[in-house]
Amino acid sequence: MLRLKNVDVHYGKVHAVRRASLHVRPGEVVALIGGNGAGKTTLLTTISGLVRPSGGEVLFMDAPITRSAPERIVRAGLSHVPEGRHVFKPMSVEDNLLLGSYSRYSMQTRPRVQEDLEDVFALFPVLGERRSQAAGTLSGGEQQMLAIGRALMSRPAMLLLDEPSMGLAPQVVRDIFKLIVRLKAERGLTVLLVEQNARAALKIADRGYVLETGRIVLQGPADELLENRDVQRAYLGRDLDREE
Repeated sequence: MLRLKNVDVHYGKVHAVRRASLHVRPGEVVALIGGNGAGKTTLLTTISGLVRPSGGEVLFMDAPITRSAPERIVRAGLSHVPEGRHVFKPMSVEDNLLLGSYSRYSMQTRPRVQEDLEDVFALFPVLGERRSQAAGTLSGGEQQMLAIGRALMSRPAMLLLDEPSMGLAPQVVRDIFKLIVRLKAERGLTVLLVEQNARAALKIADRGYVLETGRIVLQGPADELLENRDVQRAYLGRDLDREE
């Protein structure tokens, strides 16, 4: 469904992503893990068209999107939930969600958009209860639900999720990860998940990639990465030498 081939990204003289290649199959949850500054967010913003790569190719549904505008990528079925949520704080919950359907909104699709809105409220009942409330007054967890719901309003085939657990209480984090599993199981949604909480991400993922200083240095089934000694040392908080 998604394929990156030798992607390079520069910010001026800074080489942020170096010849990154990865793929995501339909119906998979794929985790992309790594430390701060590894290039994870840059890779997602490159896929979604917010950053232009300096080299390589990005394909979605076998079509090149390397130079496509973000709105065209959304219309193709790829939605991005950014790091930090970025909801429109003065606007109501409902209006934030309706903005997510901008790429498909017309008089003809209006009834279907309304159905999707109610579907999001069924998925996140707290948003339905607060549909007229300003988004900026929601808790961090509720804003994360709103950001995911907004992305779902475009009816994507695939979601890019950037650090959905950031700044959230442990129980809320568990709920968000359960939601990702549910979206995959019930809707067949494909997910590329960027997450510093490597253990939580790999536990729900089918496969994973490890990014270090802009390079993909490891890849494989998620359960194998969870058992990998280097991954455990660097990202899972285990000092294996001391344990032994």
